[in-house]
Amino acid sequence: MHELAITQSLVKIALSKAQEAGALRIRKINLKIGRLTGYVPEAVEMNFEMMVPGTRAEGAVLDIQWIPIRCRCRDCGAEYQSDQLDLTCPRCGILSGQIIDGREMFIDSIEIDN
Repeated sequence: MHELAITQSLVKIALSKAQEAGALRIRKINLKIGRLTGYVPEAVEMNFEMMVPGTRAEGAVLDIQWIPIRCRCRDCGAEYQSDQLDLTCPRCGILSGQIIDGREMFIDSIEIDN
């Protein structure tokens, strides 16, 4: 259910930026979500579709790209990527990964029509 609040913030930011740019409408919002956020993309998309009718974002495409989990081993210094929650270092086999990427969520870009 936390996708509702996140999507409200996403729409608010996108509409604000579109207004600042003098856009007539938003064509596409490119969104990046880290794998560790726990967000369900289908819930974000569904909330987005319910929130945008009658706004400059009506009919806009919401393009969600996942950011993989990327870690640095605190023991051997290796950097590695994981698509799972197993953060064991593939080089030395020790579970000491420091998470570098995978917890973020941000609007990468907004495509508009002026």
